[in-house]
Amino acid sequence: MLVSILHRVTGDGMAIVGGLLFIAWLTTAAIGKDAYDGFLWLLTGFAGGALGYIVGIGLTWSFFEHMLSGLRHFVLDTGAGYELNANKSWSQAIVIAAPILTALVWAYILFGR
Repeated sequence: MLVSILHRVTGDGMAIVGGLLFIAWLTTAAIGKDAYDGFLWLLTGFAGGALGYIVGIGLTWSFFEHMLSGLRHFVLDTGAGYELNANKSWSQAIVIAAPILTALVWAYILFGR
């Protein structure tokens, strides 16, 4: 049940947050340099860039959670994985793997260069 709910929440979250960020980015770029610089400052300069990191990490986790859950649903659509132990194992693996993959991506972004 948790993985199913997270699948819906992460899909909606990525669509809403990503869409709003995209609209804000396009709007500020169309308005002019000062507005665009303000948008960039909000994501990278405000509070040491914390807002940008929070949004970025949240979207990254949402992506991995949604992707892994989608792969689980793809396997279920083939008719496999409905056994209780298999289904429970897949669900637990998704909840564990998504934060680990997120941490690996952000460790590479922050320290891997």
